[in-house]
Amino acid sequence: MSHLASSQRIVITGAGIVSPLGCGVETVWRRLTAGESGIRTLPDTLTAGTGISVGGSVPGIDEDPLAGYDPEAFIAPKERKKMSRFIEFALLAAEEALNQAAWHPEDEATRERTATIIASGVGGFGAIADAVRTTDARGPRRLSPFTAPSFLANMAAGHVSIKHGFTGPLGAPVTACAAGVQAIGDAARLIRSGEADIAICGGTEAALDRVTLGCFAAARALCVGYEDQPHHASRPFDRDRNGFVMAEGAGLLVIESLAHAEARGATPLAEIVGYGTSADAYHLTAGPEDGSGA
Repeated sequence: MSHLASSQRIVITGAGIVSPLGCGVETVWRRLTAGESGIRTLPDTLTAGTGISVGGSVPGIDEDPLAGYDPEAFIAPKERKKMSRFIEFALLAAEEALNQAAWHPEDEATRERTATIIASGVGGFGAIADAVRTTDARGPRRLSPFTAPSFLANMAAGHVSIKHGFTGPLGAPVTACAAGVQAIGDAARLIRSGEADIAICGGTEAALDRVTLGCFAAARALCVGYEDQPHHASRPFDRDRNGFVMAEGAGLLVIESLAHAEARGATPLAEIVGYGTSADAYHLTAGPEDGSGA
């Protein structure tokens, strides 16, 4: 039991997910606990020349009729031209989380107390790579006016904020693998400091591109092999591991103070009892052997 006052205790009241195991918390959890894996062999168009063969791509509705990703079902074609895949993921995950939390404020005062903190490690890298290819092949005048807004890392939070009318604090941590967790921690701090009552927060990423695969492969960071058994590739705690498996998806939470949740009759799913952030000031990609700074 926390010693904090209910206004300082932070609870989760909604969750949404887009993942290589499909879309939707219930389906993904059921598949995960059944031992299913979302890691698969990637197409040659993504992997040619990289030495990488597996990754965690989000299945489309054609591959997974039950829980596949179907952006056309919730994003108008005109709007999709303004965003890249990581933004679409965030919009879908936010929709699920907000629906579970039953948070759809209509008055401006309440919207001003709603924060939107959504992280992305690299933003719309695929859109950047496509823009370079277009520039090389057809010239810079052939670029869309929406190119820059489609890849900026803060635009996932921006689009979610605009769609739902949330005018409270907005942020987009870009701290690589820690970005999503930092977004949740930052949102919790905003609530504890009194700057917001509730927040939609988490992370989104869609960086499966031949360039990104090549970059991480050059750094010897990615798992190689396992093209015949992709579900065995991700093994971070195995002594025979040889790298991580790049994947894509989004995971967002609705968090709020316990007092706020109780006042509106929301059901807490879990409590965030602690959060901390630090730097080890050691190396760009490797941590110190003694674990300091972790």
